[in-house]
Amino acid sequence: MFHIFRSKRLLIVFSLIFFACSGDSGTHPGDNYDVDFKEEMRTFVKEIGEFARQQDSDFILIPQNGHRLVSTTAEDDGEPVSNYLNAVDGLGQEDLYYGYDDDNKVTPATESEYMEYFLDLGLEAGKTILVTDYCKDQSKMDDSFSKNSANDYLSFGADHRELDNIPGYPAAIRNENDTDVTSLAEAQNFLYLINPGEFSNKSSFLSALAATNYDVIIMDAFFDDEWLNSSDLTQIRTKANGGTRLLISYMSIGEAEDYRYYWGNNWKPGSPDWIVAENPNWKGNYKVAYWEAD
Repeated sequence: MFHIFRSKRLLIVFSLIFFACSGDSGTHPGDNYDVDFKEEMRTFVKEIGEFARQQDSDFILIPQNGHRLVSTTAEDDGEPVSNYLNAVDGLGQEDLYYGYDDDNKVTPATESEYMEYFLDLGLEAGKTILVTDYCKDQSKMDDSFSKNSANDYLSFGADHRELDNIPGYPAAIRNENDTDVTSLAEAQNFLYLINPGEFSNKSSFLSALAATNYDVIIMDAFFDDEWLNSSDLTQIRTKANGGTRLLISYMSIGEAEDYRYYWGNNWKPGSPDWIVAENPNWKGNYKVAYWEAD
């Protein structure tokens, strides 16, 4: 189940969480299903894109952390899955250079190189790559930017894993510009801020965003439980320096969240049957059998 964030443009990013994706041993929530999880997720993403673009041809689709879906083998020996890549506008990736094992720690080189293989398949297909590294030391944030820039990836150094703030470093946004950004390919930087809880009210939240010069803001469609309306979006659609930017709404399609508007009062794992299990790392987030029509 998903809801489109209706505004001047329809823009969306979702975190992709699919069963048995890592290839490691042990029990997965999807072990009892006879399903090709990766292909089902590819199909799900493509169908969302097809539906949304029927409503608005400017819809932007950025799967996050689903990098292995771009490879025919889901490994670093596969060819690009062209029909999947054709359905998306970019690829989002967390922890590429910092944060894989722990925040503010270097991601092991073997893991970075592994992820780069898939991201480069996307890059070669003309897709924008947006990388969020979790680091707070200025030297590490600088290093993250340098590595991403060298690979032609857009870089965001998040000093809070919760993505609830506008980082104070660097003081001037890297690749800051006052040009109008009307497509993802034109973006030179981005802000990822999906948890506005650090802001006392909606007004202060919107004012803080309006005062920035980020080309792209990835955000939630809500402030607390309140939908952001057209007037709210107009306030933040223009950068402080006068250029226009893209607003992209985050949502998860691999999990259902019990704090969202759609959550039923009596829902729990197994009821409805497509709610599989709570994510042990994120309270209130439940893995779903996303291949089921309901």
